[in-house]
Amino acid sequence: MKFTRRHDLTPQTRIEIVKDVWINQGIYGKMTQLAQDYRISRTFLYQLSWAARYHLEVLFSDPQHLVESSHDLLEPWILMLRLEGQCSIPSISSIFKHFDYQPSSVGYLSQYLRDYGLSVPSTLSMDQKKVVFYLSDEIFAIRTPILVTIDAQSTAILKIERASDRSAKTWEAHFKALGAHRFHSPGTASDRGVGLKAGYQAACKEGFWVCDQFHEFQDLYNRCHQLERQAYRAIAGEHEAAKKFANAKSESNLQKRLEQYERAQRACEYAIEKYDKLDFLLCLLSETLHLCSNSGRLRTVED
Repeated sequence: MKFTRRHDLTPQTRIEIVKDVWINQGIYGKMTQLAQDYRISRTFLYQLSWAARYHLEVLFSDPQHLVESSHDLLEPWILMLRLEGQCSIPSISSIFKHFDYQPSSVGYLSQYLRDYGLSVPSTLSMDQKKVVFYLSDEIFAIRTPILVTIDAQSTAILKIERASDRSAKTWEAHFKALGAHRFHSPGTASDRGVGLKAGYQAACKEGFWVCDQFHEFQDLYNRCHQLERQAYRAIAGEHEAAKKFANAKSESNLQKRLEQYERAQRACEYAIEKYDKLDFLLCLLSETLHLCSNSGRLRTVED
């Protein structure tokens, strides 16, 4: 498509075109009609409208907000990009630099997030006693253990702290701090960490400990995947043995290949049976060992 410059479209005519576009916005067929009336393309029609809107925004907007953003406006963006957008600090810095937002240095953003994290309490406080079933675990940041306990029902973080080690005494202090904030735990679920388990039993003598479903089943699911791979290898072996038997010519070779195929077939059936049984068992167990019901309530013995 060839475009030519229309010298008859004076600035006043272009203003009239934009006015007609804005007046007739949302009316079916009007943009096409205007383009035909002025003998211009619809692309040029929209370009005029966009250009006019941009210049009006620049003309009537507060220039201070276009040049720089205040810290009060930037701080929510830093938190949203970091927590909800899951952006890295260098990525946030690049975004701010693109829009000429200041300050945008990696050092400033890192220090701001660090200060903000330090200002947030590590333990949730309650006005009155709250009975909570704990889920506890350890995560690591640059080889430093971070102890985390959440509510099994709501998944709210009750306490998160950076610790020097994962010993029983450290975990005991962790759970006692929760008790001091009016949390009472009838039980907890975690992995089989020695320090975590011993620390909970020392701090909550009446509570019971269970191994959580994820860690309890992780090895079983790994074994299930291993059996699945073995079953596929056995299927491939049976298929290969069947091909060799089909290509055999002499009587002695036929008998030899037949015996090999029968062995491969038995091995294949055995491998498939082992995988199917474990896979079926894990499906049944995963349904019965959920800590909470579909409605989010702790399951009882009757459930």
